[in-house]
Amino acid sequence: MLSKKSQYAFKALTYLAEKYKEGPVLISEISKKKKIPLKFLENILLELKKEGILDSRKGKGGGYFLKKDPSKVKVATVIRLINGPIAMLPCVSLYFYERCKDCDEKHCGLHDMMIEVRDATLNIVENRTLKDLLV
Repeated sequence: MLSKKSQYAFKALTYLAEKYKEGPVLISEISKKKKIPLKFLENILLELKKEGILDSRKGKGGGYFLKKDPSKVKVATVIRLINGPIAMLPCVSLYFYERCKDCDEKHCGLHDMMIEVRDATLNIVENRTLKDLLV
């Protein structure tokens, strides 16, 4: 399940994607237009900047902007950065693998099914970008 933080991140990123060639956007504008609490949004945007999705400019005419074209920013990348694993179980995660304490992966039907769920989900989110989220 996507966290509220992830949902806010996607709202902010799609807004920035709409404004991609227009220059930096003030955080207060994003907050107001997308109804995201300002303090929460500040943390999200700083995290996305630290991870190289966004950049910012200070001073007059400053604000946040996408560092790459929206068609180059994968939905899966943002989910992993903000939400963590895409897989529903740690034992099937590609990037956040953790062995389940009380499970034998070789003989676990849930494990096998969750691999299928993970793969189906990845097939979608790895092949969609911010540009695809624009309506």
